Amino acid sequence: MTEQRRPGLSRRQLVKYAGVGATFVASGAAATSGSAWAQDDDDRTRHGDSRNRSWRAGDHHVHSEYSGEFDTSVTPPRFHKGADAVYPIVTNAIMAKHFGLTWAMCTDHGGPTHSKVNLELAYPDLLRSRQLVPEVLQFWGMEFDTPKLDHHTLMIPRHDDEAKQLFELESRFAKFDAFPTDPARDTEAKMIEFLKAAKDMRDKPLVIAHHTSRSATGLGVYGQDTPREFRNGNNIAPEIYVGFEGAPGHQAAPLNGGARGGYGNHPTYGGYDQMTARVGGLWDSLLGEGRKWWITATSDSHVHWTRGGADFWPGEYSKTYVLARQDYGDIMDALRNGRIFVTTGDLVTTLDLTAKGRGREAMVGETLMLSRRDRNDVEIEIRFRPLQGKNGNGERPEVRRVDLIVGNVTGVNANLDADTNPTTKVVARFGPRDWRRQGSEYVIRHTLRNVEQDLYARVRGTNTDELEPLADGKENPWTDLWFYSNPVFVRAS
Repeated sequence: MTEQRRPGLSRRQLVKYAGVGATFVASGAAATSGSAWAQDDDDRTRHGDSRNRSWRAGDHHVHSEYSGEFDTSVTPPRFHKGADAVYPIVTNAIMAKHFGLTWAMCTDHGGPTHSKVNLELAYPDLLRSRQLVPEVLQFWGMEFDTPKLDHHTLMIPRHDDEAKQLFELESRFAKFDAFPTDPARDTEAKMIEFLKAAKDMRDKPLVIAHHTSRSATGLGVYGQDTPREFRNGNNIAPEIYVGFEGAPGHQAAPLNGGARGGYGNHPTYGGYDQMTARVGGLWDSLLGEGRKWWITATSDSHVHWTRGGADFWPGEYSKTYVLARQDYGDIMDALRNGRIFVTTGDLVTTLDLTAKGRGREAMVGETLMLSRRDRNDVEIEIRFRPLQGKNGNGERPEVRRVDLIVGNVTGVNANLDADTNPTTKVVARFGPRDWRRQGSEYVIRHTLRNVEQDLYARVRGTNTDELEPLADGKENPWTDLWFYSNPVFVRAS
């Protein structure tokens, strides 16, 4: 199915309407404004799945006017909306819908007693937004003031007591929620306590690290977030603490003279964090241990670049696609289990990576089981669908190359600070002459010969000629687009 422009508001009108106080203007217009691009509606059954999953785009890191400020000269602190991010929750939902998202998440900053602000003020607005924009599943949670680390998504499952669940976690563990400030909140021990509490909850949340190298001062010289802390957290709660942003938000910063992603100390690479973009780097080190550690892409929307900010709207530039039903539970299940690919600039709208061998197959997030008794060839199949319409910059980007990346899985590393996997490499590069068209998709096949040890495979692609993503300067982000799959694992045992 092709993506096509639906009648409704123009891009210029949407930007005009999407300011503070425009909630009801925009929500009224939303009744006639569909997604900018119709998403694929063929809920094709995949891998024996009878539950009609398809690729659904979303964003789990979006700020509203409830990312505000606190006057701490009074007790209790007085909250003021709109100091850091400016848009009403419903405006973000409307823009997410316009740019093709079917799910999104409100992730506001914390602060002293912010847990009460979320419970008493922001959550009722979220409920109203769900009613006004039902086409977008809107998750509840926050940008968690993570003990010892930089910010993280704290995503709460959809249930009747979701507001109380967030209040409990934020009030007990967010490092800035206590008033007066409590230094004991900002320790790794507190982070471990938080993860243990989350793990013991009936309705298990998700935790995903944000802009992990924004405080890094060099390549492999980390700041607030370190490999050791990721490993320790994932060891404690592997079903809760599941990954980090591969492509951070604030990607529009160069359009106003800033650093892409807000990475002013050490740059992103093709818009992606060094922990993801470096082949054989930290992400590959974690995957090489067999960890189920996933990447996502978000807007981190605060203020749109046309109003002087550093941001694109949710879905305008970055998308996290999950293979799921249009259902809160199944979307969280996809995020938890790695049925994810990410893209910038709408370079692709579907991306399927499958490993096949001995009559079996596995997709992203899954493991293909082989037998060491046999000499096993593993066939890798890559399917992708390029954008059929135009992206948020009014262009139709073209995929120029697809890379297949493979690394060995060698088991848990005794060095908690390890950030390399020397076995990981690009094993094949494919151009337009190497893929063939099947309907609206392109298909690539490659065989890994005589697989006798555990491995994983992942895919990336680009509209550039760069063999490896280069360190970003002030280039227009629309000219430097990449997509990444999450890995499929192969166990030869």
